[in-house]
Amino acid sequence: MSKKLMAEFLGTYWLVFGGCGSAVLSAAFPEVGIGLLGVALAFGLTLLTMAFAIGHISGCHLNPAVSLGLAVAKRFSFSELLPYWGAQVLGGIAGAGTLLVIASGKAGFSTAAGFAANGFDAHSPGGYSLHACLVAEIVLTAFFLFVICGATDRRAAAGFAPIAIGLCLTLIHLIGIPVTNLSVNPARSTGPALFVGGWAIEQLWLFWVAPLIGGAIGGAVYTVVGASDRE
Repeated sequence: MSKKLMAEFLGTYWLVFGGCGSAVLSAAFPEVGIGLLGVALAFGLTLLTMAFAIGHISGCHLNPAVSLGLAVAKRFSFSELLPYWGAQVLGGIAGAGTLLVIASGKAGFSTAAGFAANGFDAHSPGGYSLHACLVAEIVLTAFFLFVICGATDRRAAAGFAPIAIGLCLTLIHLIGIPVTNLSVNPARSTGPALFVGGWAIEQLWLFWVAPLIGGAIGGAVYTVVGASDRE
């Protein structure tokens, strides 16, 4: 278990540092900024690379909603949920903390610009309402879990799961960044929010509640749709 938790810590650290780092450091960099597409790809690549690196150790969840969804789908033990969640949240905080140290090295930097935190209403990148953000986070997390369950099904093509899952995360970022900066991951949301404080902490509840609901739905739906006739 200790190796699994360390893997989850390091993997979530990489997800937050790499994904949020691309948004904070590179998205709008003068003349060569990577933009929304680049940030979406960065999140997908962090997950894809870690899935190959630690998938065989911990399953590479890196996300409390994924752990819950897999438990609902009977792919993961409910008894291991809280330790996994703890490792994931700590990894997310550490990744955001490292990013803050680097970003603060530029004159004039301030977390008031958002620091890749997730938000709704006035803090939604596109000005989307609480209702819209809630629905988006639930639906996108549910489909993310559905893809994870399908790609890792024993009947699926072996060895390709990290690619499908990484590309899925890229896709849902392309959809959701304008809405909430996209979370679908409470650990990813918690790290930046703790350093932004204020409004980001006040709105953090949505980025726990919605992904967990969506993850549970996605896991439950796959147990029905993906059930083998032999089961």
